[in-house]
Amino acid sequence: QVMSKLEELIRQHCPDGVEWKKLGGVCDIYKGVQFNKSEMNDTGTYPVINGGINPSGYIEVFNEQENTITISQGGASAGYVNFLQTKFWLGAHCYAVKPSEKVLNRYLYHFVKQNEKTLQQCQYGAGIPALAKNTIANLQIPVPPLPVQEEIVRILDNFTELQAELQAELQKRKLQYEYYRDKLLNFNEIGGGSEVEWKKLGEVAIYVKSRIDSTLITVGNYVSVENLLQNRQGKINATNVPAGALIHYKKEDILVGNIRPYLKKIWLADRDGGTNGDVLTIRLSTKSIIPRFLYHCLASDSFFQYDMNFAKGAKMPRGDKDAVLNYIIPIPPLSEQQRIVDILDRFDALCNDLTSGLPAEIEMRRKQYEHYRDRLLSF
Repeated sequence: QVMSKLEELIRQHCPDGVEWKKLGGVCDIYKGVQFNKSEMNDTGTYPVINGGINPSGYIEVFNEQENTITISQGGASAGYVNFLQTKFWLGAHCYAVKPSEKVLNRYLYHFVKQNEKTLQQCQYGAGIPALAKNTIANLQIPVPPLPVQEEIVRILDNFTELQAELQAELQKRKLQYEYYRDKLLNFNEIGGGSEVEWKKLGEVAIYVKSRIDSTLITVGNYVSVENLLQNRQGKINATNVPAGALIHYKKEDILVGNIRPYLKKIWLADRDGGTNGDVLTIRLSTKSIIPRFLYHCLASDSFFQYDMNFAKGAKMPRGDKDAVLNYIIPIPPLSEQQRIVDILDRFDALCNDLTSGLPAEIEMRRKQYEHYRDRLLSF
């Protein structure tokens, strides 16, 4: 059903096959102009697009129009493909790719995005990786007649629009989760009364220092800051376990990324294992708190902000482990803790569970899009 109209258009417009051309022959590829970082702001009208995945900053002038394809030229993200829907400033470490009249802009985008991994594998340079213009220009692109391109764009854009809608829904649910978490845990605001105690984290939990030899830990049970996922999404398995002594975490310990680039990485352990000093491992020392309740307390932005207020070090600041234990948490009765956990867990699963909820749906749609993109652009 998805392909029937396209197959008809191919029979009608290109029964003898499709011409393949070098990308450099059907589009213009060029780099932008460097903008002084000191003149950028964290917010503003126009993003500065350079070598990274996210904007370098924001400014009040632009040198590119909306609906432009970009490819990162320098840095670890060299080869990353983006489609900018707003006016922006194209930096010196980023390429813009503009099609000729023979190629539709969105058709070109879907093709270049399909080749993103290939481009990333073509990085060169020992220091800061870079991507050569010739690498992009020499890609071979199928150029069917415009009616065929239009139908391919229609099909693929339907998938990307659905993904975008799901992402927007996920963002709303995350805001909803954070609102209810802050509301439910703010006992001063909702009137916890004398039933709620307030204690320092160090009065109810310890910072784990006990060690275990790495030879006793399997790959699936080793956790570093790289294996903890951003935005409270749990963890992925490591590929190897480093040699030496590791911090020995246990089931229901809370593991937190403790270096500034790894903020908002937190996991309530569902197993025993080993981790390293970049991960703060917190273990309850009382039965008066449900581990999952403490997890929600420490998954808040206020905790991460508190942790980083005491960060030390210039390049990669670390949270002060002793100061973290002074963080104040509420301790309502166990029945109230369980009620709060039940509410927040439903939001947490919807927002963060990679096997169910919205993240799983988004991943399924992404795979569906890639499946059809690969089929439609193979000719």
